[in-house]
Amino acid sequence: MNQSTHSALISYPAKTAFGRTLPKNKIYEHSAANTRLKDLFVKQVEQIVWQYKLAPETINLPAKPGVPEIQVFAIQLKTPELNRDVLHCIDGAVQFPIVFELSFEGRTQVVACYKRPNESDASRWVLSDYFATNWLPSGTERSAMPLALDLASLYEQLLQRLMPLPARPQEPLAVLVARVEQADTKRREVEKAASKLEREKQFNRKVEINATLRKLKNELEQLIR
Repeated sequence: MNQSTHSALISYPAKTAFGRTLPKNKIYEHSAANTRLKDLFVKQVEQIVWQYKLAPETINLPAKPGVPEIQVFAIQLKTPELNRDVLHCIDGAVQFPIVFELSFEGRTQVVACYKRPNESDASRWVLSDYFATNWLPSGTERSAMPLALDLASLYEQLLQRLMPLPARPQEPLAVLVARVEQADTKRREVEKAASKLEREKQFNRKVEINATLRKLKNELEQLIR
């Protein structure tokens, strides 16, 4: 997890408070949720509150293409796990970037994906994998909102606080997100090769697998540096 896990819990300015409960059925309507998804909502989600609205009129920062506003949704959970398809469904139904704050039994976790308009169809959004902090005690002191010149740079800073890897100098957000996703894939490949090596009895095959494992570890190292 990111070293800055604690700083991902933001003390949003009072004038951004929105505090409106979102009925689950409204989300189903806007996202054409199937029965499986509706069941997940029913089993795992107690309540969804549209907690904060970060917009030009509430925080005096200009909108940017792809980031006209940023919404903060607080989700009270019934279970300690929330299936990412539920967040995907909400993200699909709401035409703005969203930061989620999940709460369960006195703990809070901040989760978001990198969300940007589809280049060939601006009414649709492209979603990355989800990034999350560790679970933190709900009373954890919140950090001041990062300073930004516009909503796009604010969004970038909010997301970077959830990333398991720090950004490289001058690295654009889209490139950082792609690198984090590649590192995840590579890490799974390393684990797979390591367990294959453990099971292999033949010496020749062991040597081959070991060479592959070294190569994969080296590639992972390049991605996370």
